[in-house]
Amino acid sequence: MTLKVYLIAGEPSGDLLGARVMHALKNKEPDVQILGVGGESMQAEGLNSLFDIKDLAVMGLFEVLPNLPKILRHFKEIQQDIDQKKPDIIMTIDSYSFSAHVHKMLKKHGCSVPHVHLVAPQVWAWKKGRAKTIGRFVDHLFCLLPNEPAYFTPYGMPATFVGHPVIEGGADKGDANAFREKYNIPKDKRIVCILPGSRSNEIKYLLSDFIQTADNLFATNPDLFFVIPTVATVREKIEKKLENWQTPHLIVVGEKERYDAFAAASAALAASGTVSLELALAGVPHLIAYRMNGITAALARRVLKIKYVNLINLIMDQPIIPELLQENCTPSKMTQTMRELLQGTPQQTADALAKLGKGTTPSEKVAENLIKLARSA
Repeated sequence: MTLKVYLIAGEPSGDLLGARVMHALKNKEPDVQILGVGGESMQAEGLNSLFDIKDLAVMGLFEVLPNLPKILRHFKEIQQDIDQKKPDIIMTIDSYSFSAHVHKMLKKHGCSVPHVHLVAPQVWAWKKGRAKTIGRFVDHLFCLLPNEPAYFTPYGMPATFVGHPVIEGGADKGDANAFREKYNIPKDKRIVCILPGSRSNEIKYLLSDFIQTADNLFATNPDLFFVIPTVATVREKIEKKLENWQTPHLIVVGEKERYDAFAAASAALAASGTVSLELALAGVPHLIAYRMNGITAALARRVLKIKYVNLINLIMDQPIIPELLQENCTPSKMTQTMRELLQGTPQQTADALAKLGKGTTPSEKVAENLIKLARSA
């Protein structure tokens, strides 16, 4: 019987994970029918997404509230679609707050197929109580970090470490020469990647200061060329913001273009997130910077129980990757740190990447477990 798998990704990071899982599923079950919600990467793998995920790609209390009516409407659309399609298993990907609401809604509605979530909530950082409650509406949890299952199994929550998907994403396999040739970037130009995030509110709070930092760097280093790898969900916002920017630059979209840019880059300035692991895998010295709504940031500081926001730093418990957050996320401070990075000192990330499962294939592990759970239900 044809297996029906329903995948739900609410933002670009989850969309990339979902696309890799789709690819692995199709390799293992050629007749599998994959349904659900995803972005450009999952659609490229053949998903006919129920709706555009742009409405969901927001973060922070005061950013979510204006979009709440659309989000609630999408909850209802998902429920109705699952009622109609009757999948064998449902997996949400990342975006835990959104995903938890989806699972709660479906369980309340009487949906009895296995409910799975990929990317465990970061209970080691905040809201530790979620480790006790997630089992009420999720039947199995796939964890990206080796230490995460131990937070959930004491409460009867089945949890499996699958490895971090960044290690199989190809970030270390970009083609620098092809990238330079394609865009006619001379070899004597040093490329700096600017990555202001994949959410609209990140572009709002970070792009202007990232660009000012680039201008500062270019003023004393005219051999620099700036590349802005982005995703379709925020491409138009970035292009509009940079339409009159005179500093030499290029905007590219898509995973391959991003990884080729990384291969050619001497350094990068990036918003906090998974992209830092990609840059580490590609061997690109980089700075992580982040700023959000002031009230949201104040609330976050009250609940976060971690010394760092960068995963490399958290795993190794030392500031290997420089972080400039909130009030420290200023053009002057970013410029100073980026100048230091451009001097070429390597960042020691190999041990952290090994702990994340480098050498394995996380998407295949996820696909194997999904098929097993669906078949045994």
